[in-house]
Amino acid sequence: MSLVGALPFLKPRLSPSVSPGRQRRHTLPASEFRPLNTQDAISVFEIEKEAFISVSGDCPLHLDEVRHFLTLCPELSMGWFEEGRLVAFIIGSQWDQDRLTLDALSLHKPKGSTVHIHVLAVHRTFRQQGKGPILMWRYLQYLRCLPYVRRAVLMCEDFLVPFYQKSGFKVQGRCSITVASLTFTEMQYPVRGHALMRRNSEAIGFPQTHVQFG
Repeated sequence: MSLVGALPFLKPRLSPSVSPGRQRRHTLPASEFRPLNTQDAISVFEIEKEAFISVSGDCPLHLDEVRHFLTLCPELSMGWFEEGRLVAFIIGSQWDQDRLTLDALSLHKPKGSTVHIHVLAVHRTFRQQGKGPILMWRYLQYLRCLPYVRRAVLMCEDFLVPFYQKSGFKVQGRCSITVASLTFTEMQYPVRGHALMRRNSEAIGFPQTHVQFG
């Protein structure tokens, strides 16, 4: 898959004390954003399990489901790594209907123009540092580089609605999906396309780079 202008949102941030030219090959970048792969699945699930089970008693994605989506659509995931350690992540897949249904929890619809965000989680030792909103912002800007994406959707418990509203999501209404006694609000974010993203990139000096995944 060829992505236009995606590099600014995925390239590593190098420590300011080490110039790129002098950095040793084995030195890990201070901060890196990249798509996840199946080798990251266990780290992803450990963070997710700690973040969700203590609150809701279950995880949005179990380990086999994490591997499932990272096999089918790794380009719709994003991990934040610090010195090689996963500290936060998002996993998404494509969807092809106006509203989420139970099938959206397990299916990837390659012809869909909607990205269903299954889960965003931050490692417990890195919470309360603003990493969740930063990662979401980067992810949404990254989606603008994908020409087939028209919007992003998610479902969340009511207490999380203000969090996602701060990232620009709008409430669509009560989600038809329930999990045990839990109910959810469905939210959406319009992705305005890669043309606008290119203009913004040029305005702030981002290089226009083609990146190949997979």
